[in-house]
Amino acid sequence: MSGGSLGIRSGSYGSLDKQGLNGVLPIQAASATRTKAYSKMLKEKETLIHWICKFAGRKKVGMLLLCVISAAVFIWVVYFGEDQENDNGSKVNDNLALNNPLINVVQSIRIDNWTSLAVSVKETKVGVMHPPPPSYFLGYTLPPGHPCNTFTLPPPPADKKRTGPRPCPVCYLPVEEAVALMPKVPSFSPVIKNLTYIFEENLNRETEFGGSDFGGYPTLKQRNDSYDIRESMNMHCGFVKGCKPGRGTGFDIYDSDLLEMEQCNGVVVASAIFGAFDVIQQPRNISEYSKQTVCFYMFVDEETEADLKGKYENNKIGVWRIVLVRDLPYTDGRRNGKIPKLLLHRLFPNARYSLWIDGKLELVADPYQILERFLWRKNATLAISRHYKRFDVFVEAEANKAAGKYDNASIDHQVEFYKREGLTPYSEAKHPITSDVPEGCVIIREHIPISNLFTCLWFNEVDRFTSRDQISFSTVRDKIAAKTNWTVNMFLDCERRNFVIQVFYFSVLLHSSLRNMLNEGISFFG
Repeated sequence: MSGGSLGIRSGSYGSLDKQGLNGVLPIQAASATRTKAYSKMLKEKETLIHWICKFAGRKKVGMLLLCVISAAVFIWVVYFGEDQENDNGSKVNDNLALNNPLINVVQSIRIDNWTSLAVSVKETKVGVMHPPPPSYFLGYTLPPGHPCNTFTLPPPPADKKRTGPRPCPVCYLPVEEAVALMPKVPSFSPVIKNLTYIFEENLNRETEFGGSDFGGYPTLKQRNDSYDIRESMNMHCGFVKGCKPGRGTGFDIYDSDLLEMEQCNGVVVASAIFGAFDVIQQPRNISEYSKQTVCFYMFVDEETEADLKGKYENNKIGVWRIVLVRDLPYTDGRRNGKIPKLLLHRLFPNARYSLWIDGKLELVADPYQILERFLWRKNATLAISRHYKRFDVFVEAEANKAAGKYDNASIDHQVEFYKREGLTPYSEAKHPITSDVPEGCVIIREHIPISNLFTCLWFNEVDRFTSRDQISFSTVRDKIAAKTNWTVNMFLDCERRNFVIQVFYFSVLLHSSLRNMLNEGISFFG
């Protein structure tokens, strides 16, 4: 280095002397002191080495020094390494404290027991981290000039020979447009955000309010508490025994089918035939996209499955996957049918939307078109058609008694119980509610906590009273609406008849009669 360098490690003492002439005396003084100290330490080292050599042979000195150096290195690593690691750990924690991981990262916020939404968390002005509210689907409006915006129902055709209910036109979107409008996020669930279900290994059957081994035996207090809507709720909702729905709970399903059902994470179309009472109807007008992405499931009991022997392979008939249900929990076939009808969210825990159709119906429109028309466009989470003729629960109850749909005493007991809770005849004072009686053969819904709660409560009423779900529908709906301002989209019955067609019962009875005669070995012509 040149003589003008300011570095302490100079290549020339003369440079330090020149610095000393400029008044930097402490540097030179420190150097002299360090030299004396170094000489003294060297003498001490020489004395120590001489002492070691005196008691140890020269050949062993090298090995001894190597051991001492190794021990010193080991102590240095153990002692100072831990300190350094602790220091580094403190620095990492400090860094996390200064650079909070909630800033500009993605955090998972639980919306329901089946899904979560990813949202970005930002820093507020005061430095406190608050996640923004989760994103929800809030509906949409079709663009101006769209034909469906100005669509109106034409007057019914004047046909004196046909006076009964009939289908009416519905303005559907093309399948491609309906699929494009499918919400990317769930709809808002008012009040309730987390819904869990009760499992009971040891059932207490001695309650004052009835029940069943499948649905449990909730007390009257538990029933009333279930209508006190809260953010998190744990309630009866069928399948109270066993480890999971369909496994040791009654309404048992093979594990291979349960696994396939769990894989359905989009749209499911479901139906059921028990007692071989109906004939499986293949959906029509279904797009190739729906055939590839929608789960079509038909639940059957052992009697129906035996009737289908040889008619399907690989567990499928057309688009329907056939699922055999064993150990049906009820002797009443109609009540067994309410399990898949009302509890699809339990059987398909990962599905987002479901369309239930009774086994007597044939689907004649694409599922995405139906979801878009009756849920997404209406910003609804559950839709059901109203009865074409009856709007009042009391009138419906009398009609059920007249038709022998259930024993009269049980129907009267249920209606009187609801009257004591405040049920009144339907009137225009209930507007915008248009009916208290649904035509329950089709249910369209999104699987979110509030709609799941509704169908759980509806099923519990069916489990403890009669299986006539039209009688209990409005009680459950109105109790939830009083707490949450949530309600059901009740569309026209003629619109329902546009996308499902009912198979006339005489053809079903003929099929059943022919089957019975063949089973008994009686000749049809004999």
